[in-house]
Amino acid sequence: MDDEFKVERDMYSTLEEAIDAARELYLEENPDTDEDEASVAQFNLQKFVMQDGDIMWQAEFFTDEGSEGDCLPLCSGEAAQAIFDGDFDEIELRQEWLPENTLHEWDDGEFQLSPPEDTEEGATAADEWADDNTDADNRA
Repeated sequence: MDDEFKVERDMYSTLEEAIDAARELYLEENPDTDEDEASVAQFNLQKFVMQDGDIMWQAEFFTDEGSEGDCLPLCSGEAAQAIFDGDFDEIELRQEWLPENTLHEWDDGEFQLSPPEDTEEGATAADEWADDNTDADNRA
């Protein structure tokens, strides 16, 4: 697969930090909305595995369901609102994440769903990436 992705927003080492940052960004982009009265319809999430093996997260909230962003849609409606309001189980969110949607850093700031396996470097990376996204990663 040769689909490469450029990351345009900040990534966070914890899922909670990513959600907090997404909430802050949503409120910043909707200045007429009070945090207690905010109504979101969609929550998007993206998991990254960096070259050094660190797991990073990005999150987004949208007012309208079906909005496209930098991350993948994970929840909508009441579930998205609950996450915005801080009423979520982080372990449950991690378990809902599909491992095949995780982006891996291939080059500095460039990410792919899977490494190119037609080179020795790519084959080595594929072996290493296969070890990522274990059940332990999804509970941490």
